[in-house]
Amino acid sequence: MSYAILYNSASGNTRSVADALERALAQAGVEVVWGEIRSGGMEDALALAAPADAVLVGFWCDKGSCTPEVADVLAGLAGKRVFLFGTAGFGGAPEYFEQILGRVREHLPEGAEYLGGAMCQGKMGDAVRARYEAMLAKQPGDARIQAMIENFDAARSHPDADDLARIATAAKQALGL
Repeated sequence: MSYAILYNSASGNTRSVADALERALAQAGVEVVWGEIRSGGMEDALALAAPADAVLVGFWCDKGSCTPEVADVLAGLAGKRVFLFGTAGFGGAPEYFEQILGRVREHLPEGAEYLGGAMCQGKMGDAVRARYEAMLAKQPGDARIQAMIENFDAARSHPDADDLARIATAAKQALGL
């Protein structure tokens, strides 16, 4: 069996997950190719996916879904077995991640077989915290903004080793490895 790992990463979080998946699949003794989904690079990504028995597609959460580049690649995976993995700045409950996976899954065409997906929290850039602090300065005591700052701080260590192991395990199970 051969597998393709395709990912899009803005801050390195999803790249870390892709690296962990590549290591886990290589340790399982399967052939793995992988590449980054870049703006204007849909054809390159689909060329990597073409010979693969299954495709693992990674994304970062952009406004509750994936980026347009990832959506375009997903739309080109008719006839493929697909596992989704992603990162999001907000952690929260597993239900939150399932909602995101559901929205991303909508980009798969008929004929693609959805094998499952897994997500974890990912750290955000310092500019995000600065924006939250500026919001809090304008609205002192706002519990929602304070919660956003607390989430930012909690996200600093993610994806961590537990996140990577959990997603690798989910992928291997979905792929039958």
